[in-house]
Parts: sequence; C-alpha cells; structure tokens
Amino acid sequence: MKQLSTVAKRFMICHSFTKFQCFSMHIQPPFYTQKLSSLADECFIVDSICKTLHKNQKNWDNLTNNFSSVKFTNSIIKNTLLHLKQPINAKKALTFFHWSAQLNHFPHEVSTYCITIHILVKARYLKDAKVLLGSLLMRVSENEGKDSFFIVLDSIIDSYGDVESTPLVFDLFMQTCAKLRMIDCVLEACKILDENGFMLSVVTYNVMLYVIQKSDRCSLLWGVYEHMIENRKRPNESTVKILVDGLCKEGRLQKFLDMLDRILGKRCSSPLVIVNTCLVYGMIDDGRIEEGLVLLKRMLQNHMILDVIGCSLVVLAKLKKGDLEAAWEVFEGMLKRGFDGNSFVYTLFIGAYCDQRMIEDAVEVLEEMENSGFKPFDETFDCLIQGCCRTQWLEDSLKYCERMMEMGLVPSRLAFNEMTNKLCENGYSKRVDEMLTVLLDKGFVPDSITYSCLIAGYGKEGNVEDALKLYYEMEYKSISPDAAAFNSLIVSLCHHKRLSEVEKFLMVMKDRQLRLDSFIYDIIISSYLDKRDKIRAQELCREMVGVQVRASN
Repeated sequence: MKQLSTVAKRFMICHSFTKFQCFSMHIQPPFYTQKLSSLADECFIVDSICKTLHKNQKNWDNLTNNFSSVKFTNSIIKNTLLHLKQPINAKKALTFFHWSAQLNHFPHEVSTYCITIHILVKARYLKDAKVLLGSLLMRVSENEGKDSFFIVLDSIIDSYGDVESTPLVFDLFMQTCAKLRMIDCVLEACKILDENGFMLSVVTYNVMLYVIQKSDRCSLLWGVYEHMIENRKRPNESTVKILVDGLCKEGRLQKFLDMLDRILGKRCSSPLVIVNTCLVYGMIDDGRIEEGLVLLKRMLQNHMILDVIGCSLVVLAKLKKGDLEAAWEVFEGMLKRGFDGNSFVYTLFIGAYCDQRMIEDAVEVLEEMENSGFKPFDETFDCLIQGCCRTQWLEDSLKYCERMMEMGLVPSRLAFNEMTNKLCENGYSKRVDEMLTVLLDKGFVPDSITYSCLIAGYGKEGNVEDALKLYYEMEYKSISPDAAAFNSLIVSLCHHKRLSEVEKFLMVMKDRQLRLDSFIYDIIISSYLDKRDKIRAQELCREMVGVQVRASN
C-alpha cells in the first residue's frame, strides 16, 4: 500500500480536454509540473484549488501538498480569487492569497491585491482589509512614489464590478491613505470617486480633515471641506471641531468672529455657521465668486448659514466683481426683507468707493452708517485713510487716523505705511512721527517701510538729526534698515558735508550686502570733489564701475 501511494503521488496525466484520473487508491496526486497550455487547464486548476479550500480544514498544508508544483500565473490567482468572491468564502480567499504569495515568493500584482481587498471589505473583514491596503500602498509607493496613490485607486475602481463590491471599500482606502499621511492627492481622489459615482462617508471626510489639519495644509483642509459640502454631506460635530481647530492654527478664528459680530451685532454662537462663513468668504476672496455663490445657496437651503450672513456675502461677491449697482440692489433687497444693515456691509461699500477713488461717496456711506447706529471699525478707517492718500486728501487721511486713535483703534500697518509715504513726500514728516509715537504706546508695530518713509521724509526736508534718530531707533528695535533707508541717510549727510558719517554707513551697507545705486555714488563722489578729495572720488568711481559690472553679469 505504501508503495502504491508513492507511485500514485508521482503519477500524473495531463490533457487539455480530458478528465483527470489517477491510478491510486483514491489518493490525490500532485498537479502539473509543466506550464499550463490552455484555458481548460487553467479552469481545471482554479476549480481544483477552490474544491480543496472548500473540503479541507487545514487549507494551507493541503494547498502545499497538492499544488506546490503548479506554475502559477496572475491569471490563475485572479480567477481563483474571483471564484471565492462571496462573503462566505472571504477567509478562504485570504488564505489562498497569502499561501500563493509565499509559494516561490510569487509577487502579487496590484490587481490581485485589490480583488482580495474587495472580497474582505464585502465580508466586513475590515481589519484584514486595512492591513492589506496599507501593505499594498507602502509597497507600490517604494517603486512608484506619488503615482502609487492613483495606481492603487484606479485598480480598486477597475475591479469593483468584478467582485460586486461595496462603496465601503473607497472609504477604507481614503482612511488608510490619510493615516499613512498620503494626503497630497486626497482632494483629486475625492473628485475621481465623485466622477465614478462613489460618495464617501462623513466619517471618512473627518479622518482626512483631521490628518490634514494636523499637517498644517490649510488650503487642502478647506478644499476637502468644500468638496464635502458640494457632495451634500452634512458635517457633524467632529467635522466642525476639526475645522475650528484649523482656524485657530491659521490664526484666522478671531477675524471671522469679529466679522460675524459686525454682521449680526452680537457674538455668533454656532461653530457650524463660523466655519461655513469662512469657507464661502475664502472662495469669494480668492476670486472663485460663482462657485462660492453656488455653495452659499446650498448652505442657505440646508440652513447651514444665516440669511443675513448670506446676503452680506452676496454683497461682497458683487463688489468683488466690481458691480456697485448690483451690490446696492442686493443690500436694498436685504433691507426690504426686514434685515438691518450692518457695519460689515457698510464698510464693504466704503472700501469699494475708496478703491474707485470716489471719496465723496465713501464719506456719504460713512455718514449713513453712523446715522443708522453702526460704529465704524478699524477696517472702515483703513479704507478711508488709504483712499484719501490715493486722491491726495492728505489732511483728511490724518484726520481719519487721529479719529480712529481717539476711538481706541489702531490702523493696519499697510494703511499707516501708505499714509506715511504720501505725507512724508509732502512735508508732513514731523506730524507723522508724532502720530507714530502715540501709536507705539497703543501697540502698533512699525516695520522697515515705516521707518524708511520717515527717514526719507526728514532727509527731503533737510532734517538729518531726526533721520539719524530714527535710524538708531530701528537698530535698537532690531529692525534692519533697507537700502532705501541708507540711501536717504547718505544723501542727507552728503548735503550737510558729513562725509565721515557717510563712510560709516557705506561700510555698514557693504557688510549687510546692500547695493548702492549709481545715483547715490554720484552724489557721494560729487561731495568729495567739492571737498577737493580727488583720490577718494576716484576710488569711489572705480568701485561704482565694479558694482555695475557685477550687476550686469
């Protein structure tokens, strides 16, 4: 009997369209030792593997005993897995997947990984599916880099119908990618899934948003949330918390709280309204006006944002498009519906008029705003200060700056610098300097542009001492003077024949690698010639030529 078994185990008959038999006492022989040559052979192998998996408890050993000599192909692996695609056979499919992988170190293709993942997810073996997904993504990323994300996703989509899978597989895929910090392409992947008719769950969006927020990818965070709203997925409490945390990290939460205070006249108590306002405002501010309005309409229909906020954002959108008339129509319609005006909208109109240099109209809106009981805020005055400077209403710009300071407000650095530049060009340096002293006590933080404008103004007025005081104040506060500040100082010192101090500033500029303009060289050279110091004048001439040659190269 033992001898017969040995013979039987070694004996085999192979033919494409015949039924296999073995001359043994019901002992299962090993299969092919030669390469399969026909579709019938492959079908027979697949069928035999499935029968072995169904009949035996110790599947791994039985597979090894009966099929270790088979020359497996990806086609055999794929078709075997598809024969085991029903949830009841999921564990057997996983066993076969792992067994065939270790057999002669057979390298599974992405497609067979994905088929197995589909089978596991369909059977709700989610833990096993996650492990397999993670392993696949890491393996492919080693060879394909960023493309690995889409290679795997495309294969999952392609094999979805073959396995008659469930959309849960895409949630699992996106969650696994997020946890592996593969977030660069998640938004594009969301759009691909949307195009193929697959929608992700709120839980999956939350996982992606959480990981993105932790990675400081602000624009991607709001892009994914935008896609979520577009696909009519209502955010839950966890979603809103993640987005509020994102606003805090960006340093923008206070900005939107203040903005909603001005629209509502009180503190907004709904975090959902805050994050939705932020999303729509950001889209409009980025120039994506029509998209922002479409999203706003959807939010209003689903009571995700308040009507008065929606109207205010529509006014913003119309003004962004430069359509003042349409913006006024929206505002008047808002009043007719029973809503009050608000300081946010009035300031939008003031800013629009100032941008178009229509200062008289801006002042009229300010008066209407105050007559309606709304207080102007810092941004209101910033618009007026900048608008007045651009139309040469210099005294008025000073007046608005002084008025806002009386109200305990501080101008933005951008507005104050623009005013400083215009006023210092026109002989108001002393008044601006005095105003800066008051503002410093209120917490205003000047920059190099602020000081450079003042230094240039004092230099133009011939007040070199005050210009030098500002320079040393800059150095004391560790604000690095730019080339413009040094140029202004050098010109002033040359006019006062203080060439020893000019030389000191020249050395400082060279140490800091700041370039000296040929115009400034000319002034210094002229000053030395006036002093009859031809040697130094010639040295500076050669130096100027060398600088020009280096610049041209």
